[in-house]
Amino acid sequence: MSTKLLHLDSSILGEHSVSRALSGAIVKRLQQSNPGLEITYRDLAAGPIPHLSGTYLAAAQSQAGSPDPDLQADLALGRAVLAEFLAADIVVLGLGFYNFSIPSQVKAWIDRVAVVGQTFRYTAKGPEGLAGGKRLILAIARGGFYGPDSPSHAFEHAESYLRGVFTFLGITDIEVVAAEGIAVSPAVRESGIAQAQEKIAALAA
Repeated sequence: MSTKLLHLDSSILGEHSVSRALSGAIVKRLQQSNPGLEITYRDLAAGPIPHLSGTYLAAAQSQAGSPDPDLQADLALGRAVLAEFLAADIVVLGLGFYNFSIPSQVKAWIDRVAVVGQTFRYTAKGPEGLAGGKRLILAIARGGFYGPDSPSHAFEHAESYLRGVFTFLGITDIEVVAAEGIAVSPAVRESGIAQAQEKIAALAA
C-alpha cells in the first residue's frame, strides 16, 4: 500500500512565497526517499474554501439535504476536503504567518476537517482525537522572530494554535520547519531560509 501525502499551501504571495518554497522542498525530500509517494495537492489561497455558515452546518447535520445548488456544491467540497485529510498518512502544510496567526484560508480548511464523529469525539472521559497515526509537517515563514527564545514569542499564535488543534484531533507526530526574520533584511532572510533548508535536508524519511 502506497503512502499518501496531502500537500497544502496557504500563502497569498504565489511564487514569491517562502512558505511555498519550503513546503515544496519538504515534499521533494520525502519523494526522494519514497518514489511511490501518492501526493494530493490543494492550494488554499488559489482555491479558497468558503468559511462556515449556519446553513452549511444545518445541512451537514441533516439527512434531508438541501435544494440549494450552491449549498450542495459547498457540502460536496467539505466532504472532499475531509476525505483528503482522513486518507493522508502525511500532511505537509505551507503556512504564511499573518498578523501573529494563520491565514484565514487555513482556518476555513480546519473548520472542514475538525468534524465531530469523524476526526474527534466527545466521551464521558473528555474529547478523543480520531485522526491519530498521521505525520504533520508545518512549513512556516515568519517576517520577524517568534521562536521560543524570542521576546516576541508570546505573539506567536500560528504554530501554537495548530499544535493545539491537531493534538486535539489525535495527531502527535508534529514537526515544524520555520524560516524566521524574512522581512528583517535581505541577509537575515537568506540566513533564515538557509537554516530552514538545512532542517528539511535532515528530515527523516
